Amino acid sequence: HMFWRYTEDGHPAAEGVENPSHADAIEQQYIRNDEIVGRVRERLSDGDVLWVMSDHGCTSFRRGVNLNAWLLEHGYLHLKDGADGSEKWLQSVDWSRTRAYAVGLVGIFLNITGREAHGIVAAGEEAEQLKTELKEHLDGLRDGDEIAINELFDTDQLYRGPYKGNAPDLLVGYNHGYRISWDCASGVVAGAVFDDNRKAWSGDHIVDPRLVPGIFLANHPIDREDPAIIDLAPTALRLFGVTPPPHMEGRPVVTMDRFGG
Repeated sequence: HMFWRYTEDGHPAAEGVENPSHADAIEQQYIRNDEIVGRVRERLSDGDVLWVMSDHGCTSFRRGVNLNAWLLEHGYLHLKDGADGSEKWLQSVDWSRTRAYAVGLVGIFLNITGREAHGIVAAGEEAEQLKTELKEHLDGLRDGDEIAINELFDTDQLYRGPYKGNAPDLLVGYNHGYRISWDCASGVVAGAVFDDNRKAWSGDHIVDPRLVPGIFLANHPIDREDPAIIDLAPTALRLFGVTPPPHMEGRPVVTMDRFGG
């Protein structure tokens, strides 16, 4: 996150920094990690299982997107009379007229009746229509000549289970170089829709997941050509002889009889 700015030319967060002492920090960390994996492999016995995995990759964070500013400009979010939108945590928002908002790092929430304290969007057809409308406007959103947002994802089509209620209504798939802005993450509405990211936190993964796949390395064959992260937890449980709970998504990526199970 912090050292990405030194891996590419022209990153706004590296402006004015001359000859940084740790410009190769990411590369050196990979080298150390590789050495650790090598030492572990030397100690493995027959039948031992070794996984090296990450839940995501990383990419550049050069420009921030203030979704609340965009929602305000397009009439989906409204401010209280006399407010300028500069307060954090959506304190300036007039909830009686606001249909959608963004806070945190994950995406866009609808102001749903009965779910939010002052919701005005009816669950069901009205909410679905609003999601479709936002998706039509924000898919392919441009920042000048660059595409900032590749696609919005409807979480009703992605998730199920007892924790689905913690998800936003729409996940935002940002393009390389873009992420939700620092202001928007803290519930600020004011400001431009796009701005440069000049913070040391210059690389991130809160983007279109297709752009930042994680790695999965195993010292044994797997039975899936394209394993997903949701497959790995049930695989691990099965390897330990534990039956995954019914709500857990994914399926094992190995044949259990390969390990005597």
